Amino acid sequence: MTDTPTERLAVTPATAVDSTGEAQSATVDEGGWLDLLQPAHLATTLMLSMGVALFAFNGFFVSTVLPSAIAEIGGGHLIAWSVSLYLIGSIVAGVTAAQLKQRFGARRVLIVATLLFIAGTVVAAMATSMEQVLVGRVGQGLGEGVVAAICYALIPALFPARLVPKVFGVEALVWTCASFGGPFAAGWMAESFSWRMAFLINVPFGLIFIVLAAFTATRREKGLEASGLPLSPLVLLSLGMLMVLYSGIVGQALMSAALVFAGLALLGFSVIRDRLSPSSLMPHSAFGLNSTVGTGLWLVLLMPVAQATSSVYFVFGLQRGFGFGPMVAGGLGAVMAMSWSLVAVLIAHIGAGSARRRAIEAGPVLQCAGMILVALGFHQGSLALLIAGQIVVGAAFGASWAFLSQMLMEASAAGERDKTSGLIPTLQSAGFAIGAAFAGLAGNSLGLAEASTNETTNIAFAVTFLIPVLWTVPAVLLARRSTRLAEGVLPPSA
Repeated sequence: MTDTPTERLAVTPATAVDSTGEAQSATVDEGGWLDLLQPAHLATTLMLSMGVALFAFNGFFVSTVLPSAIAEIGGGHLIAWSVSLYLIGSIVAGVTAAQLKQRFGARRVLIVATLLFIAGTVVAAMATSMEQVLVGRVGQGLGEGVVAAICYALIPALFPARLVPKVFGVEALVWTCASFGGPFAAGWMAESFSWRMAFLINVPFGLIFIVLAAFTATRREKGLEASGLPLSPLVLLSLGMLMVLYSGIVGQALMSAALVFAGLALLGFSVIRDRLSPSSLMPHSAFGLNSTVGTGLWLVLLMPVAQATSSVYFVFGLQRGFGFGPMVAGGLGAVMAMSWSLVAVLIAHIGAGSARRRAIEAGPVLQCAGMILVALGFHQGSLALLIAGQIVVGAAFGASWAFLSQMLMEASAAGERDKTSGLIPTLQSAGFAIGAAFAGLAGNSLGLAEASTNETTNIAFAVTFLIPVLWTVPAVLLARRSTRLAEGVLPPSA
């Protein structure tokens, strides 16, 4: 039986109760990296890593080979929809994952979702038109959204609390490998074989994941009542994300801005409607300001919103403003992921609750500083400042993300822990999508596409990277409030 936050408070300082219900000595056994490779955790670690790898590598594969696909089957005017429809499917599926897990059990849902992902992969790989690729991308998004959310939900259920930060460290390493190796591997497959191979390589990995999930994922817990999916919040969420993502395709700035704000309004209505639903998709305290979960989920959303500008414009800025080729620019763009992984690994051993809370608070502060450094780097034409900024931004996520995720999981009521855990990767994707829309709106308004000289281009990029700093200000305040509210929830050491 899973312990509640109140029960955690009753544990003496010498021991803590992990998410499996096993008493752990806080002073004797803090857990090491090799514990993840012990027989009790090895298969689970591999399963979760494979789930993250499917999500991470597929994104880089598709973005790399789509130009080759368009050269063969046409449909270049639809290329933006390959990302938009995938994201909508992933986000909508992700918010339903907790309900599906409760109704059918994690094992069955993971297997079905992966089969859906594989089916979408095959449809896209065999496509003779871009419309067919889009159908496949929807299938991939729906499958991967559920897989990512349930993998997050399984972390506190399958690992003791002392190992949770190390699990997130492993996931960060997987993302780094994907950011470096994904584009190169996809490019090699497209040149040596076909762009279709870059899609089909997902099939054997998906089948391996199904085998691992069949042996490690949990079945449906007896005694849990399955509730129906609330349709109106899902419809509002889908329409809102559609408007936000479509704003990046519209050429007119006013229309784009109108779509962004209309989409955000629908997303807000979706949250309100979900709170009123007897079978909610999200925790009832989601996005409130009086609980650790509510304020923490705001942080999960706002940090990716601010980071999205780098995802959209950093590599482009290196090519346009500094004259680098795609390979060098892409390599420099991956510095952020390297920093994230390195910092996540270095601090995963921290056990004291106070130190973890300080790491969470440091995240948005470091992100703010890193974004300012990147903006200064573009303004002054300094590559050193750009790289330093990327390193600091990566450190922001590496320092805070694992502990923030664990804090939200532990602060959730036992009956809502799956919803909170599964919402973390879903909100992360939504944050990047919303942030990309704002970044595109800012970039188009500043004329990044039309800037002709290096000086004009660098100034436009500098302003574009200063705007998301505004998102880090409320994130700093929310991080501090969230950790203060959590002081009575997180045990003194994990």
